[in-house]
Amino acid sequence: MQTTHFWHKLFVFRYQVILLASLLGSHASEAQIFRWARQNNPDYDQRKISYGFSIGLHTSGYEVNYSNQFVTKNLDTVHSVQPQYIPGFSLGFLVNYRLNEFLDLRLMPKAGFYSHRVTYYFTDRRVQSQQVETTMVEFPLLLKYKSMRRGNVRMYMVGGITPAIEASGKNDVQNASDAIPIVKSNISLDAGIGFDFYFPLFKFSPEIRFSRGITDMLGDTPSIYKDPISRLNTNTIGIYLIFQ
Repeated sequence: MQTTHFWHKLFVFRYQVILLASLLGSHASEAQIFRWARQNNPDYDQRKISYGFSIGLHTSGYEVNYSNQFVTKNLDTVHSVQPQYIPGFSLGFLVNYRLNEFLDLRLMPKAGFYSHRVTYYFTDRRVQSQQVETTMVEFPLLLKYKSMRRGNVRMYMVGGITPAIEASGKNDVQNASDAIPIVKSNISLDAGIGFDFYFPLFKFSPEIRFSRGITDMLGDTPSIYKDPISRLNTNTIGIYLIFQ
C-alpha cells in the first residue's frame, strides 16, 4: 500500500518534477557556458596602474538643520525652510592602482557642476528661494573591492572620501547681504556599487554612488536667510559611466 501510494504521488507531480529537472539542467548548462566563455582582455586587471575617464550625472540638495532662532518671535513669520534636489553633471579622470586581485585604490579628480536651492515659506503664503550654482573641483579617493570575474562581468563596491574646493560660483541674488552665505570647500563620504564590463578594446563600468557631506556649508556672513538655519550639509546621488 505504501509503495502504491508513493508511485501515485510521483505520477501526480510528474510534470512538476520534469519541469524542475529541466530548469536545473538548463541552469547548469548556462553556468558551464558562462564559466568557459571567451574573455575579453583577460589580463586587463593584472595591470598595476590603469587610466580612464568618467562622465557623471547627479542630483544634489542641502540637508537643513534649523537654528534656535527659528522658534523665536523674530522669525515667527517663517513657516519652514525646504531644500530641493536639482540635477547636475561632472567630468573627470581616473587613476587606478591595483593593490591585489580583489582590491584597488583609485583617484578620480573631476569637475562637478552643482546647483542647490533652498526655499523659504512664510505664514502669509509668500515664497522666496535662494539658489546657489557652483563648479567644484573634487578629488575622490576611493577603495574598490571587486568580486571574482565571471566571463566578462565583475561586480564591485567602492567607498572613500572626497575633498572639494569651489572653482567658481554664484548666487542668484545680486546683493550679498541678501544671499545665503555658503563656504567654498566641502568634504564628503562616498559609498557605491557598480559593474565592470569587459570589451575587446576597453572596460566599461556603470556605477551608482552616494555622497554625504560632512562639512557645514553655511558661511559666517550675516544674512536674513541664515538666521532660521544653523547648518547645511550636502547629499548627492550620482550615476557614473567610467571608461578604462
